[in-house]
Amino acid sequence: MDIRELLTPEVDFLAFGEPAHLESAFARIRNELFAELAGAVTAIALETDRVAALAVNDYVQHGVGDLDTVMREGFSHRFGELDNNRRLVAWMREYNETAERPLAFHGFDVSTEMMNAPSPRTYLEYARDYLGLDHDIAALAGDEERWNRTEAVLKAAESPGATPEADRLRVIADDMLVTLHAGAPMLIAATSRAEWDRARIHLTAGLGLLRYHRQAAEPVDDSARWTRMSAFRDAMMAQNLLDIRDAERGPVLVFGQNRHLQRNESHMRLGPMDMNWSSAGAIVSSLVGERYRLIVGSLGSSKAIDLGEPGPETFEGRLQSRGDTWGLVPARELAAAETRTDTNPMQGYFPLDQATVDGADAILHVTAGTDTQALVLRA
Repeated sequence: MDIRELLTPEVDFLAFGEPAHLESAFARIRNELFAELAGAVTAIALETDRVAALAVNDYVQHGVGDLDTVMREGFSHRFGELDNNRRLVAWMREYNETAERPLAFHGFDVSTEMMNAPSPRTYLEYARDYLGLDHDIAALAGDEERWNRTEAVLKAAESPGATPEADRLRVIADDMLVTLHAGAPMLIAATSRAEWDRARIHLTAGLGLLRYHRQAAEPVDDSARWTRMSAFRDAMMAQNLLDIRDAERGPVLVFGQNRHLQRNESHMRLGPMDMNWSSAGAIVSSLVGERYRLIVGSLGSSKAIDLGEPGPETFEGRLQSRGDTWGLVPARELAAAETRTDTNPMQGYFPLDQATVDGADAILHVTAGTDTQALVLRA
């Protein structure tokens, strides 16, 4: 299957999911496909913090800063340490130096980890300073550590998200957002549309973190609380993707974990907790319909995550029998099969299941993961 079959004129998002963050083959393929599609797509959006990624876009579009600093400061979740992300950023900078329409780089995530989420202070202070206001954000936010520490996510009673100070910050942030829009004509004339957008991105990120911390503070059972936090994170991802679509006015290649991009409901078991929520892909797809196209990543085996060969009756086993190093297969051509059971949570691999396959437009299967160092990639 040729990937261009999915990139029809009406498409806004071409989403490419990876089944495991720790397997690098998918990011290598992503880089090659993005280079093949340059000109047909206008931007790439990765599962990394949207605010941090502004520095990456400054570099790839305008040459601001240097590559080492951008990789260190422009990514969340330690994704700046990955060689394939560095290769992507370096290639985009080189491409944009002569491109008629430079490619843009975006993050569509927020800077939350599974076990912690940062303080909203710096995001809110950026917007406050842009608006020329005098709110004492630091006094209300208090010590950064009380937001960042693991206990603030693991235990509702330890979270600062429901304190009077956090409630006051949410009111201030909401008022600032109204002020930002009400003053848009004057603010943009005095600065620029790009600077106004930058303030809005910081402000919405700060509001998002306040909402996330508020969910962490809910006095409900852990399964319900973690489900709500997962749902809020994906909802923020979806809002970011729609905002990026409006800014780019052209197709965007989206890359992230399958669980964030799939059309069907996401599921994760974490200890005794059984969680189900709508992914960012499910939300965006429900809103834009066929303007969202989805390639789900699939993996046969991988030395990087100690994943062995799949059983022949599993989805991965059926794809493995095709014998290609990697291949793109229309999802409708994949017959019903079993879900593999030879994985463990430490691998970070979510096997294909029927609902995920049914919700995809295509499956990109890699047979041997990190054994494919010298992939000859094809679109």
